[in-house]
Amino acid sequence: DDSGICVNALHGLPGVISARFSGFPKSDERNNRALLEAMKPHTDRRAHYYCVLVLMNSAGDPQPLIAEGEWHGEIAHQERGEGGFGYDPLFWLPELGKMSAELTHDEKHAISHRGRAMKVLLEKLKS
Repeated sequence: DDSGICVNALHGLPGVISARFSGFPKSDERNNRALLEAMKPHTDRRAHYYCVLVLMNSAGDPQPLIAEGEWHGEIAHQERGEGGFGYDPLFWLPELGKMSAELTHDEKHAISHRGRAMKVLLEKLKS
């Protein structure tokens, strides 16, 4: 699994460096503050989480199964919610009127980038 959040106004950042966007040592709290600071001059708040899952039978597997999932939302102006981790307190879901951090575990799994990627991977395993 490799996942990250991509923000349109930041040309896809934090992307692959999502976990260490604010440097080391890694900190969700500092990453969220850094993202809010980077977003100050921007009105385009669109963002998406992106996940890639790779399943290999062995280290030398020539044909691993690869599944991707995306979850679209917006970056809020302030944190809200107690659940989840990472950028979840900033990830606004307009269609639900909630932050990702306000979803239950089951709600989040059903619609998140990881949940979507897992559904794709399971379908590939069935075929």
